[in-house]
Amino acid sequence: MRVCITIPVFNEEVRLRDSITRLHGFLSQHLSTTWEIVIADNGSTDGTLHLADSLRHEYANVLVTHSDEKGRGGALKRVWLRSGADILSYMDADLSTELEAIPPLIEALAVGGYDIATGSRLLKPALTSRGFKREFASRGYNRLVKALLRTSFSDAQCGFKAITRQAAQQLLPLIEDTGWFFDTELLATAEKMDYRIFDLPVRWIENRDSHVKVLQTAIDDIRGLLRLRRRYQNGLPHRPK
Repeated sequence: MRVCITIPVFNEEVRLRDSITRLHGFLSQHLSTTWEIVIADNGSTDGTLHLADSLRHEYANVLVTHSDEKGRGGALKRVWLRSGADILSYMDADLSTELEAIPPLIEALAVGGYDIATGSRLLKPALTSRGFKREFASRGYNRLVKALLRTSFSDAQCGFKAITRQAAQQLLPLIEDTGWFFDTELLATAEKMDYRIFDLPVRWIENRDSHVKVLQTAIDDIRGLLRLRRRYQNGLPHRPK
């Protein structure tokens, strides 16, 4: 079994080396299966791509992809649709989610019978450290997701997920968003099509230097939710057997 862990990056020159060093060291010690790290640059304008290429030569099992198009969702789709790995996963470049959550995330798919596994900052709130505004916005958004789409997963936005290659090949062509809303659309579409989703409570620490533009992201998310609601009312294709 091979696991692909994608790190989508946009202007992450400052912290990329530390993140890849920490992640590579952890995987070397704690993940017994074959694995690879893919640094997926999406439109960086600083020295991120140059640094990523340097890390590729420095560390075994590190690969680099590049696209001029911005968007975390688009970067993940490109890597996952081309990968031959059995399990496809990703983490945000700041490694806000504790690395100790990686083995149980992978295990849920490898031996647990799940199709998708996702980190949750809401199942055990005591494990999450973030400011009041981010906490309030996150909880409000997830309530809105449940109200509009009638979903049951707990956290639509956590940047920590894994999916089997089979599920990815079936689901990703249906996912339209290429930005931050990608996570919500993937989980909601998967649930509507009866894919099994594993909700994993994770320890998560807010990164104060996040690149997320809160207001624009909120507007895009609301538009995305309304689009999905209309789409689901018209029906989704049946899950392939």
